[in-house]
Amino acid sequence: MSKMSVDFKGVLRLILMPLVAMAVLTIAVGLLITKVLQTTTLIANDAGVNEQLAGDRTAYWSSITDTMSGLSDTPVIIAGTAILVVVFRLVFKRWNESIFLALAVFSQSAIFLLATVFAQRKRPEVERLDPAPPTSSFPSGHTSAAVAFYAGIALVLILHTHRFKILNVLWALIGLGIPLGIAYSRMYRGMHHLSDVSWGYLLGLVCIAVAANALLLRPAASDRKTSVLRT
Repeated sequence: MSKMSVDFKGVLRLILMPLVAMAVLTIAVGLLITKVLQTTTLIANDAGVNEQLAGDRTAYWSSITDTMSGLSDTPVIIAGTAILVVVFRLVFKRWNESIFLALAVFSQSAIFLLATVFAQRKRPEVERLDPAPPTSSFPSGHTSAAVAFYAGIALVLILHTHRFKILNVLWALIGLGIPLGIAYSRMYRGMHHLSDVSWGYLLGLVCIAVAANALLLRPAASDRKTSVLRT
């Protein structure tokens, strides 16, 4: 792939507007859940998922979900992102992939933290297997961070191994599967509702899409166009 530098003016235009829109939408959904729908059957069913999972807990799955949940702890995501920013720069000889991953991880975190300020949702009313952080339940920060990090890595690998379909499928399964496992673990451990992890998953995907569109996909398309014109 190309060593094309980042077009910062274009990046700001492509990034700021969609991320602001996603932040507003996330806050709106959080307020809808906490202020309008909290006494509805929909939210009751949401809580019922946690009650069923808590009632079926075993020592084995408690241990497995503890490990899975830890894969998206804040220190793990921060350290992993910092390391890969350097690795991507050295391997690909440009900043696009590094900035893409950092932006995807940072933007989901910023939107998540902003949403917890305006839409403060209580965590599920079941026994929690982890200490409850000061942030609220909606959306799931562990889930959104996992999607931004693991699926973000998978996308970078797919773009650089696009000729190998089997590898692409493998990267996609791993990149999307790990966050699913983390989302389930957060519910199993009584830390989030189904709606929390669902929106967290969507938030992570949107942040990846925005960052990829600005930093990976458009530069690649521009390079292909330039290559055609030169031939």
